[in-house]
This record gives sequence, C-alpha cells and structure tokens, in this order.
Amino acid sequence: MYKEAAILVDTTQCIGCYACEDACAERWGFPITEIHELSSIKNTVVQNWDGIYVPRLCMHCENPTCSSVCPVGAFQKTPEGPVVYDPNKCIGCRYCMQACPFLVPKYQWNTANPKVTKCDMCYDRITAGKQPACVEACPAQARIFGTRKDLLDEAHKRINQNPTQYYPHVFGEEEVGGTSVIYLSSREFSEIGFHSNLPKHALPQYTWNIMSKIPGYVFWGSTLMTGFWWLTNRKREVARFKNNGKSADKQSKKNK
Repeated sequence: MYKEAAILVDTTQCIGCYACEDACAERWGFPITEIHELSSIKNTVVQNWDGIYVPRLCMHCENPTCSSVCPVGAFQKTPEGPVVYDPNKCIGCRYCMQACPFLVPKYQWNTANPKVTKCDMCYDRITAGKQPACVEACPAQARIFGTRKDLLDEAHKRINQNPTQYYPHVFGEEEVGGTSVIYLSSREFSEIGFHSNLPKHALPQYTWNIMSKIPGYVFWGSTLMTGFWWLTNRKREVARFKNNGKSADKQSKKNK
C-alpha cells in the first residue's frame, strides 16, 4: 500500500491522446465526451493551451480547504495521499465548490438526488497496490505515480538537467500549503490555466479561524435552512420538469 502518494504531471510529455480521460470515464462509469472541462461526469481532462496539453484533475491538497469547510465531514485527506469524498454524507451545500482554490468539485445539477463529484486519485486502486487509472493508461508517461517526496526530487532533477526545457518552478510544491498532484511546464503556469497568485500557506487555517468565531447554533442553523431551501426548490424543479413532460405528451397526442 502506498503512503503519501502523489502524481507528477509533466506537461512537456503530454501528447494529447486523451487516454487518461477514457480510463477515468471507464473507472467511474461515465460517458466518454469531447468536452474537455471538469464536470460532474469528468474527473480528469486534458486541455490544449496553444499547443501545450495540460492534464487537469483534483490537486489533492495536503491541507484541503474542501475538508475544512464541509459541515458534515464528507471530505477527508487520507494517509495514502488522496483527498476522498463520501457522497453518503453530502448534504449538497456546495461550500466545497466555493472554497476550493482550484475549482475542482462539481455538482450533479441534472440528477434527482445531486451530489458533488471529484477525482479521488483512484483510492481503491491505490489501497490495493495499483496505480491510478489515468497514470496507468498514459502512453507517454506524462503522469508519474509515486511518493510526494520522490516525485518532488524527480521534478527538480528534470528542471536542473534541462533548464531550457522547463519553467523553473514545480507547481503544487508550495501553493496553498502543497498538493499531492504537482506539475512541470515549459511555460509560466499562468499561461496554461493556473492561478499564479495563490498563497503558500494552507488555506484551511483561515476557514477554521473564521468558523471558530461563529456560534455553533448559527452555523448549523444556517446549514439546516440551506438544506430546507434546497429541498423546496428541488421539489419545484422536479415538479416543473414532470409538468413540462406531461404538457409535451398532450401536445404530441393532439398533433397526431
């Protein structure tokens, strides 16, 4: 079993074959689509930034903000490295979506009982001694799996040995306190879709400082009211959908 597992993504090696997307879709039972944006049915994607292919997935922060803001503990940073998510605990408040500095968690807007979805670094495979599906499927070794320490050493080694090939920074080494998915690039990271102004400190310390000043009854009361609001509006949406369907059926029969 792996401990403190991580993924090194070397964008200079990615060939844009999308094998990782297909492997991820198969693992989750998602449909294969041509839309290369993270969504409730896409936990990993490859984006084209002016000829540079950039794989994107959950960054699996060392100190995840999603975990610190979730009022029901649906997110957890595991000793193995991945940040995992328990949909059975999720109440649909979407605080994690607002808190994530990488905009990773996505909401299942089109389902009757929507939850949040995100990459879990194939936690079940890792605990079984296997590599994540996306890593295993990559024919160009643009994604490498190992311990975070070893991968950071490898990343710096590549930069030092090929200074003209790489931008001199390992993204995720220090950003927001460090992540378990780290990146190498030939360009400045802001040019390939990454935020360049992220702090080096872990963000949860701020969320906990704020939340600790809020009385428990206020916090849980607001969460409960949010739940009631969501359920009420959800029922209205479902009813409207059914009514629209009935109206369409009636109109279809009239046309016949």
